Amino acid sequence: MKAIRRAACRATAAGRTPWLAGLAILVLLGVPPAAAAHPVPFSYVNLRLDAGAIEGEVIAHVFDLAYDLGVEPMERLLDPVFASEQAEAIAGLLAPRFQLQIDGRPAAALWSGADVLTDRQAVRMRVKYLLTDDPGAIAIDASLFPYDASHQTFLNVYEDDRLTQSVLGGRDTHLDYYPGTRQGTIAVLRRFVASGVHHILIGPDHLLFLFGLLLTGGTMRRLALVATAFTVAHSVTLSLAALNVVTPPARLIEPAIALSVIYVGVDNLLVGRGRDMRAWIAFAFGFIHGFGFAGVLREMDVPARALGWSLFSFNAGVEIGQLMVVVVVASALGAIRSRSAAAGRLLAVAGSLVVVAAGTFWFVQRVFFPGGLS
Repeated sequence: MKAIRRAACRATAAGRTPWLAGLAILVLLGVPPAAAAHPVPFSYVNLRLDAGAIEGEVIAHVFDLAYDLGVEPMERLLDPVFASEQAEAIAGLLAPRFQLQIDGRPAAALWSGADVLTDRQAVRMRVKYLLTDDPGAIAIDASLFPYDASHQTFLNVYEDDRLTQSVLGGRDTHLDYYPGTRQGTIAVLRRFVASGVHHILIGPDHLLFLFGLLLTGGTMRRLALVATAFTVAHSVTLSLAALNVVTPPARLIEPAIALSVIYVGVDNLLVGRGRDMRAWIAFAFGFIHGFGFAGVLREMDVPARALGWSLFSFNAGVEIGQLMVVVVVASALGAIRSRSAAAGRLLAVAGSLVVVAAGTFWFVQRVFFPGGLS
């Protein structure tokens, strides 16, 4: 079997059509194509959360097991006696490729079984993880047969009468699962509040938009209202995008965010006495920024069953991050104005020009050079 694979690889490297080269090798060796082809590049994992333990089973096709264990022919693994003799080797093969972390700590696995499922041409291994406390977050990593880039693992997680399903394979071999318990909710809050704070603090366009709104000063209460208006608006579009109700393309949203930065800077330069529309500006453009936040949230693989708590905690984290920025920036600007009103006005003008320049750069980059300026 391995010799056939090596011959096919050499034929492919020589520039021949891969399937034709493989078929020619099989014909020459007298091996039926159906016997050498991968029948089902899938594995199946079932996990059940019970009191004090997580019970699981891994079902793997004998083709994959035989390939990695060096067993020939693969049908030997369908013999219950032989499969039982190979139980320790199979467990040793699967253990580093299927791992659980519970609340950030590796979970010790107890492997047993090697039951033959003749009708599925597969072997089932049982695995058990003992729990001392109710878990808050369960991180699941599955890359069972990395030799096959197309291999996928169908994962089922059972908790009470609820079922969560996922497909792991290729580059996506990780799943974060949050039980429907108080500990699970707390784990979601911890993760997504921290992520919201982190994202607002590392997002230069969002930060500069907020900075531009603070340049002309005001009471701390007024500035907090501006930040909150921004949060309320982006919470709406963030939720709509996360629920796939409205998902405008990034090629439109990213330039629009840059335009919002330009608008704030220009408004600061043109604003007259007694006119303060910053809360409304923050609210209006917050809808656009919300779609930008949604792109980040999608990359975080939001758990479907905890979607509500995820959205709430991410928005709360963004609001906390914004209020932190408001307090620091407003305090610094207020200190400058208290020393010299002229210096404060000069800083507002200079800062607004910087905001306009940065927004213009981002707009040009995102419209005409979406791949980045070299």
